Amino acid sequence: MTLARFAFFAAMAAGCTVASAQSLDFDYYKTKVEPIFSKHREGHARCVVCHSQSSNSFRLAEWGPDTTAFTEEQSRANFAVISKLVNKNDADKSVLLLHPLSKDAGGHEFHSGGRQFESKDDPDWKTLQAWVKGAK
Repeated sequence: MTLARFAFFAAMAAGCTVASAQSLDFDYYKTKVEPIFSKHREGHARCVVCHSQSSNSFRLAEWGPDTTAFTEEQSRANFAVISKLVNKNDADKSVLLLHPLSKDAGGHEFHSGGRQFESKDDPDWKTLQAWVKGAK
């Protein structure tokens, strides 16, 4: 394990009090947040491509070759996993927001999938932020 990966997992274990699934809105997640994970972003693989095969804390349900959307069951499983990446005490410090964000914009040092969001002005990043802050 690289030092950067170790630091990421250590930070998650040490300081992140996660939100319960009950405090986050599933419908908002399913209609606005989850589509971000399957969205094509220029210069990047879709989140679902890597994160359905990952062994880290952000593991999405796997897609088959003809899959175009998550099933209800997969969405609920994804919601449970992703909810654990939300810091209920300080939403803006949530791993879900910081890990894919550019370091120059305040994100984490390392993300093997590259920087999905160059700034906090990205509309998809703002959607994630709204959800972790309780949007319904």
